Amino acid sequence: MDLARQALVQDGAPSDTLLTLSVYRRRKVIRLALDGPHTAGRRGAHWYSEHQALARLLSREAGVVVHSYVYDPQEYEEVLAFGGGQHVGGERLLYDEVELPECLDGEFDDAAFEQMQARWPLGHLAWVFGVERELLLQLHRMPGTRLTLNGSEPEEPPLERLLRGAAA
Repeated sequence: MDLARQALVQDGAPSDTLLTLSVYRRRKVIRLALDGPHTAGRRGAHWYSEHQALARLLSREAGVVVHSYVYDPQEYEEVLAFGGGQHVGGERLLYDEVELPECLDGEFDDAAFEQMQARWPLGHLAWVFGVERELLLQLHRMPGTRLTLNGSEPEEPPLERLLRGAAA
């Protein structure tokens, strides 16, 4: 929780920001997100793109590579990787720069489009995690645990306990 609080300060997020934890246990994919009105919708995607303190801090403290992704369905998708507290890779794809597959007999080639998406940043990350691209896009809608970061809820479950349960 201390790392999330540090990220909150480093990213300049409002003090009422929550930490949301969602887990896809079957593949042990964990989504941690600073959550509040400033992170909703398209504006939120752009906010996340510029504010990566939580991923940096987690990668340094846990000694693992942390992947962060941003998805704006109208503009772009990007994946960033952090290791040892540093940005170590990633890719951004702007949708207006994509050449769409040809239409066959007046019909859009959905299969070719899905193959294209599999090579895009979120498609590649999904492959790395062994999940479908659509699962990554829906992680924010999975049931999750919302934790306050301002310490006002003494009954909040410790983040470490929640993460240990996800790793089991």
